[in-house]
Amino acid sequence: MLPSDQPGEARAHGPILSEPGSLLEHVAVAVFGMDGEGRVCYWGPGAQDLFGHAATDILTRPAALLFPPADSDPASAFSDQASADPAPGPAERLAERGRTLGYWRVRLPVLHRDGSVFDCGFRVFPVTGTADGTSGGSVVMGLVSRSDELDRVKANLAFLDALFETCPIGLVMLDEDLRYVHVNQALADMDGIPARDHLGRAATEVMTTSDGGEFARMLRAVADGGSPLVDTLVGLRTSGHPDRDQVRSFSLFPLSRAVGTRSGVGGLVVDVTDRERALLEATAARRRLDLLDRAAARIGTTLDVDTTARELVDVAVPEFCDGSVVELVEWMDPTEAFDPRLPLFTRRIAARATLSRPAVEQLVGLEHVKYPPGSSVHRMFATGRPLLVPVDEDFTTRTIAHPERARVILDSGLLSILIAPLVARGTVQGIAMFGRSADRPAFPEQDLSLAGELASRAALCLDNARLYSQVQDIALTLQRALLPDALQPGPHLTVAHRYLPGSRVTEVGGDWYDVIGLPGDRVALVVGDVMGHGVPAAASMGRLRITAEALARHGPEPHDLLTELDLCARESGIELATCLYVAYDPHTGDARIAGAGHPPLLVRHPDGAVETLADAMGVPLGVGGVPFRTMRTHLPDGAVLALYTDGLIEARGRDIDAGLAALRAELSSAEGSLEEMADRVLTALLPAAPTDDTVLVLARIHGATPPPTG
Repeated sequence: MLPSDQPGEARAHGPILSEPGSLLEHVAVAVFGMDGEGRVCYWGPGAQDLFGHAATDILTRPAALLFPPADSDPASAFSDQASADPAPGPAERLAERGRTLGYWRVRLPVLHRDGSVFDCGFRVFPVTGTADGTSGGSVVMGLVSRSDELDRVKANLAFLDALFETCPIGLVMLDEDLRYVHVNQALADMDGIPARDHLGRAATEVMTTSDGGEFARMLRAVADGGSPLVDTLVGLRTSGHPDRDQVRSFSLFPLSRAVGTRSGVGGLVVDVTDRERALLEATAARRRLDLLDRAAARIGTTLDVDTTARELVDVAVPEFCDGSVVELVEWMDPTEAFDPRLPLFTRRIAARATLSRPAVEQLVGLEHVKYPPGSSVHRMFATGRPLLVPVDEDFTTRTIAHPERARVILDSGLLSILIAPLVARGTVQGIAMFGRSADRPAFPEQDLSLAGELASRAALCLDNARLYSQVQDIALTLQRALLPDALQPGPHLTVAHRYLPGSRVTEVGGDWYDVIGLPGDRVALVVGDVMGHGVPAAASMGRLRITAEALARHGPEPHDLLTELDLCARESGIELATCLYVAYDPHTGDARIAGAGHPPLLVRHPDGAVETLADAMGVPLGVGGVPFRTMRTHLPDGAVLALYTDGLIEARGRDIDAGLAALRAELSSAEGSLEEMADRVLTALLPAAPTDDTVLVLARIHGATPPPTG
């Protein structure tokens, strides 16, 4: 029995992994000896713990007392009648076999002093020595342990043997110098080195990491009695597989000192390379999906080509790449087919990069680009699919026509460029390029599909913007064609007029104006606005303008003219339109005014006071059923009339009353010519990017007849 085991002290026996020390520390061993007459002549401390007899009580007594008799009550073994020679039994057999066989192992029941019987395992062998110090004799020594404790240790040993032989997980034991003591076959297969070739070698000789020695420090910390590590991931290569990157999960624990053994490290090793690669791929796939989701939300927020291109590069940089450009192909004929034998000319409309300053300046500052035949762009268009090319001398020689630009790209740090076509509805619109530097992983195969998807979405948005721009251009052209080429103010009016279409973000509206010369030097001023946008609004505007001009030449009262226009609007399917009509007679100085849902006429008097004439405002054209009426006023010489559409006084964040007050203030303070006044008013009232069309007509009265007196 070991010194740590005190006689009579109870010991709990758990699984072997939770028990410190060596196996002998968990099995009590009793030592005793029998002389030639079968009497106990040696009695170790462990024997007293196992059998319950003190040395003074058992020495020189028959060894048969340690075994249950075959035909008597075990409790009487130490009674007065026990002095007779016991019947031949286990003690005699142990002594005889030990002397004749030299070593014998057997399992027998034993008798404890308290009368209990339990099985024990015996190892007996003879020793020659001096029993009494005077005469030589043969002594049989016995080593005894409880059978249940031996069975437990055997089971643990069998488990360990099976674990090292058949476990699919790598098992390793390192000594205190971190050299291999034992490895199983699973770990040997991982390392690509036979198990026997591990023994005695340092762990860092077999496993090479690029973590600056962190793995070696981790092993040392555990060997020095540190806390166990569980599922610690380490990237490494082994001397058996020097070209294979692996990721392993290490669970390490310190080995305790036992019976003079050296400390070290034990561990379980699992190759999780495939798992980690799958996780990385899954993470990359999620990032690609997230990028596509953001692209869908952020690309195409407007119908402007340049804005859409900028949105694409903003989505790509820096999340997907380090530099990106969008270029539109400048076809001589939109219907022409791509010819790989001819140079390709493009116009760069968006660029963004996080590269060196010269590279950024070149990417952003370059507007027109020429790609010679045989370039990577030509190769990409030949296949119609995204193309990944390395940034090297061959690429720059074939693709970049200017040597200085080629050198900047080579020095930019870019390692590869992914070129994707911008194709939508069968139309090749341009190219998108995405470049990565050495600071991030190279483009994998899956990123070609991602680039193609980004380019496809952007191309569709660009094509929508292109088609919208064409429609805008058609509507604007139609509107300008339907507006008057030359006004006829007559000798008593000076006119300045402005028409500003809305920004490219909004469609052209139906704003219109006219100045119509009438017989007798009379003049009619008309401003209108058809609700809606695009070509339909422009066409409706033209119909109303032409009809108003034809009606005005017949000299009807303003309210009668609006009645006819209302009928025309309803017959033409124009749901809603506004109009302001002013007929001025310079010989009387009188003006007749009628309105149909339009902002009121403003009159700036020579003293700077601004008058609002809103008494004759009727319902919009197209409503029907409500009569219009005409108001009369006298216009003094030098007065300025202001006719306008709601785009001038109504804007986002400003209601129409505030806009009207601002216009009155500008007219009141305006000085100079009508042209200067018109420019000043527009600058003051219109936002940088107006959302609606705007018409402003300023007319100054001169040579007017004063009003009659008396």
